[in-house]
Amino acid sequence: MKINTRIFGEIDIEESKILTFDKGIIGFPELRRFTLIHDEEVGANAGIRYLQSMDEPGFAMPVMDPLVVKPDYDPEVNDELLSGLGELNQENILVLVTVSVPSDLTKMTVNLQGPIVINADERKAAQIIVDSSEYPVKFPVYDILKSRKDGE
Repeated sequence: MKINTRIFGEIDIEESKILTFDKGIIGFPELRRFTLIHDEEVGANAGIRYLQSMDEPGFAMPVMDPLVVKPDYDPEVNDELLSGLGELNQENILVLVTVSVPSDLTKMTVNLQGPIVINADERKAAQIIVDSSEYPVKFPVYDILKSRKDGE
């Protein structure tokens, strides 16, 4: 399937690479089909990928593995929130968090309270809300990513 994206131009996506969010994502319930794209230039060091909408080619959201910036990230999640994803296990689960990249990069944050959980085997996904004050919506990551890039 070919789509003309805002960030990556025209790309060809295999049907097997499309993730389905039955309830859409927070703020965009009508967007239900996405794919993950890795930008070689932007995300190679930081591990940033893009959740590219297949329904709205102009919409792509930067995402990353939360363990890159918070190694002890392990929110407690109600099983009911994950029930539509099928059988999850260590081999097929992928957890990502959205990245907010303002014009002042030093203010870059990730949303630890609204992770995206993906069952890679079944290509089903959901964005859930973690009910814990331990995980903020705006967790600053610039210094963490900079120190990783600098090899500290």
